[in-house]
Amino acid sequence: MTELNAIVESAKAAFGQAATPADLENAKAQFLGKTGRITELMKGMAALSVDEKKSRGAAINLSKQSIEAALTERRAALAQAELDLQLKAEALDVTLPGRKRGTGSLHPVSLSMERIEQIFGSMGFDVADGPEIENDWYNFGALNFPEDHPARAMHDTFYVEGGKLLRTHTSPMQNRYAVQHVKKHKAAMSAGETMPEIRVIAPGRTYRVDSDATHSPMFHQVEGLWIGQNVSFKDLKVVFTDFCHTFFETKDLELRFRPSYFPFTEPSAEIDIQFQAGPLAGRWLEVAGSGQVHPRVVENFGLDPEQYIGFAFGVGADRLTMLRYGVNDLRLFFDGDVRFLSQFQ
Repeated sequence: MTELNAIVESAKAAFGQAATPADLENAKAQFLGKTGRITELMKGMAALSVDEKKSRGAAINLSKQSIEAALTERRAALAQAELDLQLKAEALDVTLPGRKRGTGSLHPVSLSMERIEQIFGSMGFDVADGPEIENDWYNFGALNFPEDHPARAMHDTFYVEGGKLLRTHTSPMQNRYAVQHVKKHKAAMSAGETMPEIRVIAPGRTYRVDSDATHSPMFHQVEGLWIGQNVSFKDLKVVFTDFCHTFFETKDLELRFRPSYFPFTEPSAEIDIQFQAGPLAGRWLEVAGSGQVHPRVVENFGLDPEQYIGFAFGVGADRLTMLRYGVNDLRLFFDGDVRFLSQFQ
């Protein structure tokens, strides 16, 4: 039995010297492998008598169990040591201050859109919303665009299946709103009552085939419409001037109504503004198109142009945002760069 005790002690010593799981498996093979020392002893029992086999076999099994127990213990020790190293390498200093998740904020263009709605809302304008995929009638026909107008061409407008298109302006919502307004008050008008004025803005996304530092294929626009029996071009000038003073929070700017042409207004004017101070001082900057609503468009509303008159305007919310915050490249609004957007929190 002294021989078996020596083998057990030798195995424990070999296992204790194993520094890695691979070393441990190599040491195991020396004692419990196919040619290991315990295995060889088991093979040698064939020449023993029956009684000797019983006693010898029992002793060898006890030694084998002791070796297997030592092997299991060493495996556990190596696994724990490896885990300790891993935990040490990945340790966190829980005393360090935590990292807070950043809070988001509205996009600068969204801030401008909300501001525009609030300003015109204080003047009594409703806010209309509608489909971004429009039909030709609302986008062009009802607004007096001729069949050969360049805006109807593929190079200027995104067309989709079924003869529809991505709206090129939010003017279709003016038409939709006005038509519904007239229908709502048609009975009262037939009885000789005066129709309540149409006063509405239509903010939203619009689409045109255009892209550079000051244009984007998708951009934001706000159209305005005021129709009544005594609405004049003077009212347009007063309303838009007051809007600009409020939006830019200064009265130190001038407006210029420059004669122009639009199919849906007559007469028509481009609206330019000029700041009297700041980096843009002294420059005339185009910000909107406007004019008295064309008689044919008034007819398409379902109204008599001899009785009802008014004005319309269209302003680029992205352009106003650039001027308000001093941004010189429109594409920055659509890049999604948090470093840029975080400035507006």
